[in-house]
Amino acid sequence: MARTLDREAHALRRDEFVDVAQRLIQTRGYDEMSIQEVLDELGASKGAFYHYFDSKEALLSAVVERLTDAGIAAMRPVAEDPDLTAIEKVDRIFSTLADYKAARKEFLLALLDVWFSDGNTMVRDKFRRGMVDRLTPLFAGIVRQGRDEGTFVVDQPDDVARVLVSLMQGTNEQASELFLARQADRVSFDLVDLVRLTEPLEGAP
Repeated sequence: MARTLDREAHALRRDEFVDVAQRLIQTRGYDEMSIQEVLDELGASKGAFYHYFDSKEALLSAVVERLTDAGIAAMRPVAEDPDLTAIEKVDRIFSTLADYKAARKEFLLALLDVWFSDGNTMVRDKFRRGMVDRLTPLFAGIVRQGRDEGTFVVDQPDDVARVLVSLMQGTNEQASELFLARQADRVSFDLVDLVRLTEPLEGAP
């Protein structure tokens, strides 16, 4: 029983670090946020921080993981709704993702610059692999349903789902990079609009 309470206390304290980091990233930016600032907010020591995270990048990864968990939780009821066809599920999942992002627009915009920096390559790669592993079973179920309904013609639902998730990620990353390029006036609005029209898929957070 005591071990369960310890695990719960550990998770709650870790969440407090993530809470503060998420707020500071949104209000100050990741680069401006320091570990010491997080510690000061919580009245914690450096030893306490390194008990939960081995680096500032690990804290960022935890923030992104929380957003991902919430995004997947929002999609799951759609994927498991017995009253929806496979096509309806795909359509609603993308609209759910769009709504999810819109509700967190301010934070996601604050995250973009640091997300694509060279220093966070490992964080991005870990995120991509994790998203494929977690979303593939969800989409595979939809693909199987579509095959049973005669909507999709596929032999390997798991493989198709993995490709679909990878395409979603690639499209999302390209759209985000184009947004940053447009903000820096490196590309024209016409190019951004063209990509928006030809690649309508919305990727995960």
